Amino acid sequence: MTKAVVPSLDFFRLDERLTAEEHAVRERVREFAESRVIAIAPAAWDAAELPTEIVDGLAELGIVGGTIQGYGCPGLSSAAYGLALQELARTDGSVATFMGVHSSLAMGAVYYCGTEEQRRRWLPDMAALRTLGAFALTEPEAGSDAASLQTSAVRDGDSYVINGRKRWIGLGASCDIAVIWARTEDGQINGFVVPRETPGYDARKIEGKISLRAIHQADIFLTNVRVPAENRLEGFPGFRGTTEVLMHSRFGIAWGALGHALACYDAALTYARSRVQFGRPLASFQLVQEKLVQMLNRISLMQLACLHLSALRDEGAMTTAIVSLVKMNNTAMARETARDARDILGGNGILNEYDVMRHLDDLEAVYTYEGTHDINMLIVGREITGISAFK
Repeated sequence: MTKAVVPSLDFFRLDERLTAEEHAVRERVREFAESRVIAIAPAAWDAAELPTEIVDGLAELGIVGGTIQGYGCPGLSSAAYGLALQELARTDGSVATFMGVHSSLAMGAVYYCGTEEQRRRWLPDMAALRTLGAFALTEPEAGSDAASLQTSAVRDGDSYVINGRKRWIGLGASCDIAVIWARTEDGQINGFVVPRETPGYDARKIEGKISLRAIHQADIFLTNVRVPAENRLEGFPGFRGTTEVLMHSRFGIAWGALGHALACYDAALTYARSRVQFGRPLASFQLVQEKLVQMLNRISLMQLACLHLSALRDEGAMTTAIVSLVKMNNTAMARETARDARDILGGNGILNEYDVMRHLDDLEAVYTYEGTHDINMLIVGREITGISAFK
């Protein structure tokens, strides 16, 4: 479908506040997405496969590792990395989720929770996508209540022996290494870097997904998986380390949700201008204009939130509650924007070639993962009342 030139995508003229680096990163990723991803994204969604040429192309963009300084990572500003994720999500949610799983979660776990030696050991190859990472926290009986995970890691000489199950693990069946979160004998939760080829690691792709179809999630069965003690991430022990990683991952999801919304708004406005009914374009009808204005309103507020959140992150002032509020807000607004776009496109809205339904389906997962809407709301509720509603 031909894209319109839509100046209202920057209604508040926020582009003027971006640095030269941030502009350059966004344009570089946008060019890659529009020239190498968008043409094959619908077929990849249909086939439920992420083409290897897309993964290879991501390695060349200089964005893997995001804001991490050193270790072969680009050390981007938070806004530059957010804009990169926005552009990937604007084209395809599975590609953006691939980047989030590997760059934000797996690499983030090594960076925030690992020692200096562990960072030097794993991050350079991960930044070059020579080593692909997964992040395995969720379990069949421990989703939102992640602190109740049952996977165990028992010390045995110079090794740990891990037993348990994980579920909904992005890239879990195709990664080279997975950060497995397990409870040690002292009751603490720690991450362990486990090569996928380790005996006892059995990952099975979850079939039948209707959201984010081109990226795989897996059930992982861990049976007497033995890893060296040096693979335990020791720089930030305890569940606080997991919370730190998830906080930075939610930052990326907020930007990705904005990308989905931008794609849907662009598609709806393009269609409304060109589609003629009752002898006039759809864009001339009051009800359609009302939807378009509401979509733009949401997008503008999402953009403001993302840019301010990026500034707070660069200042070290971003908190779990702040990022939870923005993740909650942006995923909800993006989902409403996609629904309005689907409505404007009428019957054509369900066709893959118009992109909108693919974004809407993908947003159903984005709305839920890395903390559901309700869980993020309760995190903010705990912050403002001082009372936890979780237990």
